[in-house]
Amino acid sequence: MKPLGFIGGSGLYDIPGMEVVDEKDISTPWGTPSDKVVLGRINGVDLAFLARHGRGHRLTPTEVNSHANIYALKSCGVEEIIAFSAVGSLREEIAPLDFVIPNQIIDRTRLRDNSYFGEGIVAHVSFADPFCPRLSAIVKKSVEASGVAFHEDKTLVVMEGPAFSTKAESHIYRSWGADIINMSALPEAKLAREAELCYQMVCMSTDYDCWRESEEVVSVEMVIANLMQNAETAKKVVLDVVSKCGAERNCGCSTAARNSVITSKDHWPQETEEKLKFILG
Repeated sequence: MKPLGFIGGSGLYDIPGMEVVDEKDISTPWGTPSDKVVLGRINGVDLAFLARHGRGHRLTPTEVNSHANIYALKSCGVEEIIAFSAVGSLREEIAPLDFVIPNQIIDRTRLRDNSYFGEGIVAHVSFADPFCPRLSAIVKKSVEASGVAFHEDKTLVVMEGPAFSTKAESHIYRSWGADIINMSALPEAKLAREAELCYQMVCMSTDYDCWRESEEVVSVEMVIANLMQNAETAKKVVLDVVSKCGAERNCGCSTAARNSVITSKDHWPQETEEKLKFILG
């Protein structure tokens, strides 16, 4: 069975309860991943874990090399990725410490390369539904089983960071229909789709962003304190979800990029083709 991939966000730098088998330094055509890929298992299920910001949290959201991270996990045989992330809440009903399973994304990043393609090979991969519906259904059951308050089918807005939102921005995002905000889902989710991997983000609410006038202004201390409280819940989710994943992928993720390349093959630069070989298949 293929290993199940996990990406840990702020405060989640390992998988509690995982029996570590190996740690791999992986070189990719897009440079170095955020950290070593930790290989291990829980209850006989093989896992591959990568800390998004590096252990010790060394990388800003913009500095994270998502191209290398997704490539590294795929090179370990991963076909399904569950990514954890801290988020700010833009809705009264989504309280700090609640979990959220988003189904849509609004991109407000500005400084990030968001595709494997380019440099002579052009492709347009569908991203209408940015998360895998099959994996999403599995994750929802595991989050529900943990007993935590959770919300599903919400819209996530991804900002550049690393500073938090202004009040004006926070109110604009609310007017757009966004429910939660983070700095990490993109380009991670887009690259996972281009690499034909199933991907779902599990969002852990840590604060009310800055739109809620009666609330303390969001700070790193607040975020980390609430993340630590979420650690036991995240562990329950992981323990439950590993027993449910790994079945046949009957979603469209495995063929998402199959007909996306529009550049004639006789015009492909050899260097770019070599770089994309693992992604293109």
